[in-house]
Amino acid sequence: MDYLSANAMPWLAASQQKLRDSFAAGRMPHSLLLVSPSGLGALPLAHWITAFALCDSTADRPCGLCASCQLLRADSHPDVHAVGLEEKAQQIKIEQVRELIESLALKSYRGGYKVGLIESAEALNTHSANAFLKTLEEPGAQTLLIMIAKPAHRLPATIASRCVRLALRAPAPQMARTWLQANAAPQPSWDTALELAGGAPLLAMQLDAAALASLDAEMQASMSQLAAGSVDISLLAEHWLRSDPELRVHWLENWITRRVQAALAGPNSPQSAEPVRLPAALLKAKIRPLFELLDAARDYRRLAVTGLNQQLALEALLVGGRTALAK
Repeated sequence: MDYLSANAMPWLAASQQKLRDSFAAGRMPHSLLLVSPSGLGALPLAHWITAFALCDSTADRPCGLCASCQLLRADSHPDVHAVGLEEKAQQIKIEQVRELIESLALKSYRGGYKVGLIESAEALNTHSANAFLKTLEEPGAQTLLIMIAKPAHRLPATIASRCVRLALRAPAPQMARTWLQANAAPQPSWDTALELAGGAPLLAMQLDAAALASLDAEMQASMSQLAAGSVDISLLAEHWLRSDPELRVHWLENWITRRVQAALAGPNSPQSAEPVRLPAALLKAKIRPLFELLDAARDYRRLAVTGLNQQLALEALLVGGRTALAK
């Protein structure tokens, strides 16, 4: 478990300090909900919080040197119990949650905290969420529960309301660029990658500049074809599904947002002269369909972790796009 990597991500410092302050005041929460888009380091932060709770040191926690920290580094700490999506699974099964509950019910091996971690908590199905509810309501002594979910998560209110919420947000662009310049392979500019990644440095780091330029050109062409009604929706959806659909829908969200901004800025906005532009005379009339398309894109990303038919979902999204962009 690489729990010290969170220290190298400056945008996590405020969340780390909140936990330190709570611990110092004797108000360490028993359940935390980390709400974070991809690429902001929610899992490293969860590992850091785990190490903070289990560290044997009374001073600088996590120290990285004590027996607990060493066990964590070796991924062999007996008081840590993690649950996540199994390979090719789209939901966290009730059997996984029951195993977690049984493990947390046992006495701590080292006499300190026990930590239960649920990654991708939005993938809990109804039965597994209900099974976990009683543990949230009546956690054992010195038990820390950490859940990680995306912002548009589907966690029942009964689950979310019983957790202290930590919402991670993208750092300021300058902080993100500075961090990437120091930690990633050199690129001429990180602006495009950061925009497509929603400002998330870890996600931007994974994006190749040349590939982004190619993707942008292809997506611009697809939007032109959609607006003209000259593309086969089924074939386009199939192509997107085979080639990083999440990234393409991110691109679509950014593109729609720029169109909305252009519409609100008026016909003289410089954005209305961009490729795949909406004619200035139609901008105002197009605002509502654009917002509906933006909502549909966000719904698609939210539901992509469920068992929905993604081919049909993408086709529905693209049909909505053709309607919203029709000239």
